[in-house]
Amino acid sequence: MTGGTSGTMAENPAFHVIVLGPTGGPREDCVTGILVRSTSTKWSPNSVVAVDAGTLLAGIIRLMERFLPECKDDRGVMTSGPFQGLELPCRTAQANAAHVFREIIGAVLITHPHLDHISGLAINTPILEAGNGPKPVAALPSVLSAIKNHMFNDVIWPNLSDEDGGAGLLTYQRLVEGGNPRFGRGDSRGYVRACNGLLTKCLSVSHGRCKQRYHPENGGPHRVGSTVFSDHHLMFPSRAISVDHTDGSFYSPARSPHLLPSKSKEPVMETVESSAFFLRDHYSGSEIIVFGDVEPDAVSLGTHNKRVWEAAAPKIATGKLRAIFIECSYNDSTDDSYLYGHMCPRHLVSELTALARRVMEVRDSNRGDKKRKREPADPVETGSEQVSPRSKRTLSSFADKGRTPESLVESRPLPRESVEIPQIPKVDLGDVLRSPDSGTWADTDPPLEGLKIYIIHVKENLTDGPHPGEQILRELQAHGEAAHLGCEFFIPNPLEGIWI
Repeated sequence: MTGGTSGTMAENPAFHVIVLGPTGGPREDCVTGILVRSTSTKWSPNSVVAVDAGTLLAGIIRLMERFLPECKDDRGVMTSGPFQGLELPCRTAQANAAHVFREIIGAVLITHPHLDHISGLAINTPILEAGNGPKPVAALPSVLSAIKNHMFNDVIWPNLSDEDGGAGLLTYQRLVEGGNPRFGRGDSRGYVRACNGLLTKCLSVSHGRCKQRYHPENGGPHRVGSTVFSDHHLMFPSRAISVDHTDGSFYSPARSPHLLPSKSKEPVMETVESSAFFLRDHYSGSEIIVFGDVEPDAVSLGTHNKRVWEAAAPKIATGKLRAIFIECSYNDSTDDSYLYGHMCPRHLVSELTALARRVMEVRDSNRGDKKRKREPADPVETGSEQVSPRSKRTLSSFADKGRTPESLVESRPLPRESVEIPQIPKVDLGDVLRSPDSGTWADTDPPLEGLKIYIIHVKENLTDGPHPGEQILRELQAHGEAAHLGCEFFIPNPLEGIWI
């Protein structure tokens, strides 16, 4: 994929999104990181929020190098590119990128603490200047605990936070899972300030399961959530980690439960907690959702995504939710056993079908209609999989239509589960895709019409063949058309600006 902006500005855009990194590795230079701002803020200080920071300053520098100096006028204002309209005070790309990081980015939201989502934050933070005050890093408590204890800990990286005697360049903001009900009114209830012009609310989702020993950040003896620490009395509670290797298995944090060998009858499996951020434009009330890495509910054997869809459906029904940024790491040839807590097209469309069903229920309720005689049927179930049949829709270009230029209390953790690890049978994908839907909403407007789905986490294979995103996009479009969803799928290019 190649970078750049494309198309024309969307009509009345509320959001400007810059995709610094849309991949999940193995290259380290374009892993997950995006910038989001409200179009009403005019690039004012603290008007941008970064969601994840696998790639951050390096991506901004590459963008600056692409458009400087040709696209900078005599007043120092960028005249084109994703940073169009931004006044730059410096001459070089590096210095201007540092200015953006220090002054324009108001906060960093972290979905989960895997390296491809936080490595840029660690490397970039030393250039912050204490005189500007600490940069907020906001996330669920389990995520910040992992960052605090296993990255900014004076071992892996200096403690640059304002906790435990650190340098004070960062400050942790522990978000309330599901939103803080003490903030906001009406539709914005539960949302907290992300940066100038943007509000946010965070829901937890599953990124697979792992076998670990847990206790909360304060060193308590009980197990909770997804905060990973040892209870050894000789170790500081904010510096300890202990992974149970007694069964000889290698720790794989994003591994689905059926992959872990079971020598005991009831191994304790813990959910690897990730996040879905609802971002709300304070001025228009429009919203987008940005997911971290996430697995389908069908594979996780839980209903974490269902809670997100229940929150999103009324916003789609009223036209407030404009786009979803979500991962789809592998194509449909990948067996569930090798998804490692990620999505593939059949599962993502199955999840979107669940969202569509909920949207239809909300619309019917708003109209006061009686229950439909024939509800859309669930996606085809095979073993633990849910899939949607394929269709004949052809691949669109990555620059297809719809693309455009340019608080803090303990959260409610995901429940700990003790399970017998199931063996998921292998599925003949061809048989699954040939199975017809038993019901559709083809006689109505597509439930997700107008919604844009941007894929921001594709695992690259670094071969001479086509980029894996091309196959993923074909499969998403085929399944989406078969399910009559009405949404559009896009895979952003690295360093692309999108107006929504």
